[in-house]
Amino acid sequence: MSSPGFDGTAPNKGVWRQVRENPYIFGLSMFASLGGFLFGYDQGVVSGVLEMQSFAAQFPRIYLDSGFKGWFVSTLLLLAWFGSLINGPIADRFGRKGSMMAAVVVFVLGSSIQAGAQSIGMLFGGRAVAGLAVGMLTMIVPMYMSEVSTAGIRGTLVVLQQLSITLGILVSYWLEYGTQYIGGSTRCAPDIPYTGGTASNPTFDPTKDVGPHGCTGQSDAAWRVPFALQVAPALILGIGMAFFPESPRFFLMRRKEEKALSALAQLRRVHPDSDSLREEYLMIKAEVLFDESVAKDKYPGKTGLSLYMAQHVSLVSTWPAFKRLAVGCCVMFFQQFMGCNAMIYYAPTIFGQLGLSGNTSSLLATGVYGIVNTLSTLPAVFLIDKVGRRPLLMCGALGTFISLVIVGAIIGAYGDDLPAHPAAGWAGIAFIYIYDVNFSYSFAPIGWVLPSEIFTLGSRSKAMAITTSTTWMCNFVIGLVTPDMLQTIGWGTYIFFAAFCLLALVFTSFFVPETRGKSLEDMDVVFGDAAAHEEKARLFNIAASIGLTAPLPSEKIDSATAEAEEAEEGRF
Repeated sequence: MSSPGFDGTAPNKGVWRQVRENPYIFGLSMFASLGGFLFGYDQGVVSGVLEMQSFAAQFPRIYLDSGFKGWFVSTLLLLAWFGSLINGPIADRFGRKGSMMAAVVVFVLGSSIQAGAQSIGMLFGGRAVAGLAVGMLTMIVPMYMSEVSTAGIRGTLVVLQQLSITLGILVSYWLEYGTQYIGGSTRCAPDIPYTGGTASNPTFDPTKDVGPHGCTGQSDAAWRVPFALQVAPALILGIGMAFFPESPRFFLMRRKEEKALSALAQLRRVHPDSDSLREEYLMIKAEVLFDESVAKDKYPGKTGLSLYMAQHVSLVSTWPAFKRLAVGCCVMFFQQFMGCNAMIYYAPTIFGQLGLSGNTSSLLATGVYGIVNTLSTLPAVFLIDKVGRRPLLMCGALGTFISLVIVGAIIGAYGDDLPAHPAAGWAGIAFIYIYDVNFSYSFAPIGWVLPSEIFTLGSRSKAMAITTSTTWMCNFVIGLVTPDMLQTIGWGTYIFFAAFCLLALVFTSFFVPETRGKSLEDMDVVFGDAAAHEEKARLFNIAASIGLTAPLPSEKIDSATAEAEEAEEGRF
């Protein structure tokens, strides 16, 4: 979406030129995106830990019971869903920085409990506490980045957040590939033969293949160290944020105008009395007043919880509003039910199904998957505003569908004999990587971008809260059921996810609008209402009332300006 912005961003400046002109903002956003790194790391770290024999010896039920394994993975996701919902009021009451640093404290506590866990209760408790923090961070970090950046580079910073998540996954994969050797062996007890599995493919049984003194080979540190190391970037984020300014928007919401101006001056590295800074300050103030005006006029007499409920009910009160919300939620639903996080959480198990024997080989293949995942996200940076959202989504859906059908067919045809057919196994592994490529440039990043572009300015924060809760809840369901699916229906798991890839292709073809180069007023035509036109007029009137010259009526509000609250209720 393009055109001159309400925040004064010159439309003819390239994104990377604007990044060079705002190095402080870019550096601050890179630092803040450590929150995304923590989420990605915590996503990836669990996949390798689940395959480590020293972990299995300590917690055999998680290793042997696929349903219990699903709950171990999904406890974090369920609490993350809750954390993303409760952090909005916290951020409005205590500030973006305060909310972020509180989340860091909670995350450090949860990670420490996981790293030192001696019982199932401690381990699940640590996952729950860390999950609460992860949900808070994935909500507040994009919100903070959106509020402190300029409109012209806001989209690039959103992609930076997505990239930091994939980097977190990548680092966790390769870190575990190294830590599995702590103790001198990847086996719990090298001198004790495996008793599990079959005669042709023996596997580790933590109830029988452990000596009287526990693991004599692989050390407990192999899985405790990866859990403990995530404390370091969390502490860096928490301590570092103390030296960065609070969001000017938050100060204006709290009627602290001098602090807002001072914070904006620090962010833009200019004097508080400069004309350009004063103009941008008034633009932010106009947006804050706009939110208050909408709440007062649309929901007279309502405050607190009643206002909160009324604002959410309005999202489904008309057919056009419902259609906007349905499209946003369905895109996020398909993002999860296409199987992306099933691959991330259980990658070593999946590669084991495809014939890779031994934890070392499967963890190595998982590390390569992390590299592919990270690199495949980059094309979206260059293509999303050139070819559009719909073509990328449809190509990605088609590519993932074909890949998963082939993987399912290979596993279904060869089953447990795959180790004896290495060519078929490697073909399946190749198509897992091809699946990852197709998902990473399409639904992975666009799943977050597109919903924010179809909601009006007045409803965006509340609507994004619902779409975000949709993705968290779907993420929870996928993490919970995938282990049982892999164990009971095997190849059918891939066909299950392939079916949703096909449904995503059909849904995108018929219901998802193209938002590239389109204003919010253009979305009114698509959804059959005039909400954005009415909001534009209201915003212009408020801007004029505080002495700010609004853009000409013929000009469109820049998409990034309309996205000033894009991530206000969280992402991913």
